[in-house]
Amino acid sequence: MSASESASPNSDVRMRGFAQRATVEEATAWIDSAVPAFESLPTTQVSLQDAAGRVLAVDIVSRVNVPAFARSMMDGFAVRGEETYGATPYNPLSLRIRGTCLPGTSFSGELAAGEVLRIMTGAPLPTGTDAVLPVEQSESDGLQVLVMGEVSAGKHVGQVGEDIRAGECILTAGRHLRPQDLGVLSSIGVSQVSVIRRPRVRILITGNELLPAGTPPEGYRIADANGPMLGALVLRDGGEAPTCDMIPDAPESIREALLSPADIILVSGGSSVGVEDHAPRLLAEEGELAVHGIAMRPSSPAGMGRLSNRLVFLLPGNPVSCLCAYDFFAGRAIRALSGRSTDWPYRQMRGVLVRKLVSTVGRVDYARVQIRGSEVDPLAISGASILSSTTRADGFVIVPADSEGYPPGAEVDVYLYG
Repeated sequence: MSASESASPNSDVRMRGFAQRATVEEATAWIDSAVPAFESLPTTQVSLQDAAGRVLAVDIVSRVNVPAFARSMMDGFAVRGEETYGATPYNPLSLRIRGTCLPGTSFSGELAAGEVLRIMTGAPLPTGTDAVLPVEQSESDGLQVLVMGEVSAGKHVGQVGEDIRAGECILTAGRHLRPQDLGVLSSIGVSQVSVIRRPRVRILITGNELLPAGTPPEGYRIADANGPMLGALVLRDGGEAPTCDMIPDAPESIREALLSPADIILVSGGSSVGVEDHAPRLLAEEGELAVHGIAMRPSSPAGMGRLSNRLVFLLPGNPVSCLCAYDFFAGRAIRALSGRSTDWPYRQMRGVLVRKLVSTVGRVDYARVQIRGSEVDPLAISGASILSSTTRADGFVIVPADSEGYPPGAEVDVYLYG
């Protein structure tokens, strides 16, 4: 049986309810099967300056040694180490200063026995010398230097290839590039970097009752809260800055919007069992409605499928349900398409429940909680439309489908919003 055939009982649930519900695991497995393997993800070239935070698409192998020459690691004097043997503050040795070697320049002459060069950090070590005497171990009158300590050959000298050797793989594909990585890339002469292309995401906000984001409520109409929230989540998970459109609850308008160019389309609202919930039926008609209706709370009306080369996620209009469905499903797909780990992008802590956390066997629960030290307190509000509960919450606990919840005193894993 094809995926679309298996999903057909829920392709039009308006005013009827769900004939069946997928498990969270089944929905997640469909996402993982729908996203290409890392090696097949689209790539793009970006400048070194724009590469921070991007995901490296290929291994980086250095063509050069870093450093490419032996260099001084201290300010002081380039010397032959053997000519400093026996020197102490009580038995200083006198050597003649021949000249100065600065970073970016070289000394072309030859040093005679008993001669040294004044040298600065980063300057190339002159031919005929093999160590650097730190300025702290010397006294100088400009012509002569009194050596007051021994330095062996190689002391305070950065050797060729000491940092990076030619032929060495320094960064591997899949790495999330950090600022220090850009420094390393620059040091080997890389100016353009091949990275995973950020997925293009389009957000469709449906609902005739909605006003544009940030608009004061007016009469029986409310401001869109999901658009700004989803936009920020998409950026967090590695997507391009998304396009966000408000679409009327009209089948043809939704159908046209579903066909918009994008890698991923997020539909906010219109996924449940109401008369105006057109998106699931339209997705089933135009493409594949793989999953609709999931055994979880909130977000049970969530769905997902494919339309040509687009992945489509149907997110409930209630804000907490929208957030939950995004985190469980759409965010996972965006992270995968951007080359990132599909794991939850939240820090975790382990704490002890101060009150019982009740659930129902057979569904996954997303429970918002507050943290006080190591204590975890479930929020009393469970409504899917109470978005402010997520700002009062410090994080959430996931109760698996095979659990009736947790008693007071139980240790639980908390995913932290901040």
